[in-house]
Amino acid sequence: MTDTGYCHTFPALRGKQAGRDFFVAMCPIKVIPKIFVFDEEEVPPELRAQRTLNRARIPELAGYLVENWNSYILSALTASVDASVHFEPYQSVGLDSNMGLLSIPMDARILINDGQHRRAAIEEALKTSPEIGQDNVPVLFFCDQGLQRSQQMFADLNKYAVRPSYSLSTLYDHRDPGSELARYLAQNCSVFLGLTEMEKSTISNRSTKLFTLSSIKHANRGLLRKQLRESVSEAERLLAKEFWEAVADQIPDWRRARERAVSTADLRQGFIHAHGVALQALAIAGADLLASKPKDWRNTLKRIRAIDWSRSNIELWEGRAMNHGRISKASTSVQLTAIVIKQALGLKLSEDEKQLAAIQKGKK
Repeated sequence: MTDTGYCHTFPALRGKQAGRDFFVAMCPIKVIPKIFVFDEEEVPPELRAQRTLNRARIPELAGYLVENWNSYILSALTASVDASVHFEPYQSVGLDSNMGLLSIPMDARILINDGQHRRAAIEEALKTSPEIGQDNVPVLFFCDQGLQRSQQMFADLNKYAVRPSYSLSTLYDHRDPGSELARYLAQNCSVFLGLTEMEKSTISNRSTKLFTLSSIKHANRGLLRKQLRESVSEAERLLAKEFWEAVADQIPDWRRARERAVSTADLRQGFIHAHGVALQALAIAGADLLASKPKDWRNTLKRIRAIDWSRSNIELWEGRAMNHGRISKASTSVQLTAIVIKQALGLKLSEDEKQLAAIQKGKK
């Protein structure tokens, strides 16, 4: 077992993958930072079994644990043990033969293959909320077979991992006020109702949708000038709904798309307003409009009806919403498109916007 005879012991289940035993144990959160190590940053990549720790991610993850101490969820960590382990089953035969106590020598090196950022966030969260240390987190233990095997485990664990789209994350995130607002508008605002792609963050050519949930979320942050995860009041929610419905009154194609009088594919092919760059730009210009004309913004907004949104209007959109005839999602393109809208609304440009417009004009 070990020269000292001292061990970490956990209730565990034994399983088998590729002819090798592995164990699933319930570990108290408070012991995670003490027994799990990760490769130090100064170790060269070829001698590590993990990526370098991105410390910028830690405060957000730790904050999630602290702020949601009664509803957080942590997925299992995966670790390799570089020593022989001992498994004592509860019974010698039957189902209970794979249930028992897993003992790991205290002088063993336990290396995290997947979950190093969760481990670091746990360590940080325990400093301010030690009470979560009584909770448990599942850990998959594999018996280490050297650096090459550990590196292969890391590659295998991450090779087929696919992050959910931003729209799907927005759909399922019930903690974020911005996500809540986007879902509310998709379900209650006549402009977005039935025309919002709820799962994907890009729209295929054949899709009957016109907007993505993620683009609505981003646009609302610009419209209401909200920081990430900043709260949204009921008045702001209603204002956003009112604003987008007023915009739709001035872009008849949006209404026609909902009524199936025109295909969304044709709109995407022919018009700037059928793309996310226009939605973001309308939000940026709308924020300035609401701030400068809080009581008369609806009448002023009518001026956008005169904008020629056609992609064939190269003189207006090339170098702004389009680059070489293709729609651009770049932040500069959004800003330049917002300038076009603000000028149509008769709004003053900021100094930064004047400089950006001058640079763009000089390129023509």
